[in-house]
Amino acid sequence: MDPARVFAVLLLALGWALAVAADGVTTSPSTPPSPPPPATTAVVWQRGHATYYGGADASGTMGGACGYGNLYAQGYGSRTAALSTVLFNDGASCGQCYKIACDRKLEPTWCKPGVTVTVTATNFCPPNWGLPDGGWCNTVRPHFDMAQPAWEKIGIASRGIIPVLYQRVPCVRRGGVRFTINGHDYFNLVLVTNVAGAGSIKSMDVKSSDSADWMPMVRNWGANWHSLSYLSGKMLSFRVTITDGQTLEFTNLVPPGWTFGLTFASNLQFK
Repeated sequence: MDPARVFAVLLLALGWALAVAADGVTTSPSTPPSPPPPATTAVVWQRGHATYYGGADASGTMGGACGYGNLYAQGYGSRTAALSTVLFNDGASCGQCYKIACDRKLEPTWCKPGVTVTVTATNFCPPNWGLPDGGWCNTVRPHFDMAQPAWEKIGIASRGIIPVLYQRVPCVRRGGVRFTINGHDYFNLVLVTNVAGAGSIKSMDVKSSDSADWMPMVRNWGANWHSLSYLSGKMLSFRVTITDGQTLEFTNLVPPGWTFGLTFASNLQFK
């Protein structure tokens, strides 16, 4: 080969090697580049305030605007809260779960450090229109009126009100979704409890054994949904969609010959 060509080839090879070294590249040209790391979603905490009610044993929190009745019997216990107007959403938030921490940056004296508590929305905290702005539970302020035992996990009780950080979290439940049927002929009022995942219900349908069609139900109040169809004594199935979009069908859950006032527990649960 012509010496001049050999020299030119050597110069080109030397230039490529220097460029690779300068860029810090150590892989061969045949090795495909590594994919970028997956993007992570930051946990978003929102600010609000929290008070407490119901007494040290939470006995004053039973019942409530979601219609759950005895919260201990339903499995919610004392880790519950009444939500202000903006959070309660006319009952559509019943059953949702919130992780709450006291905001020590704003209130270091009355916050317990390094702890959180998860509560279920079981009640409504109404505005106090005796105050000029409607009070802590007015129509625009995010506020949790927590069962006292839950509140005392994160705050010093003698304070009464604390600033908090909160976020929605998936609900964890034991066992399956439960359905309690109340009402009378042509008015079937179904209370849905023990809902995991999003916790709150977006829509609900019922189907009787003598029909192939699902009939939509309507939210009556809180976690109670109603149907005006004649369903008495018929075998019933329910279809429930929760607010994160999951749907489950509870096929033939209610046996024929059922009567009002009974609760029917399923073996199915949302994720």
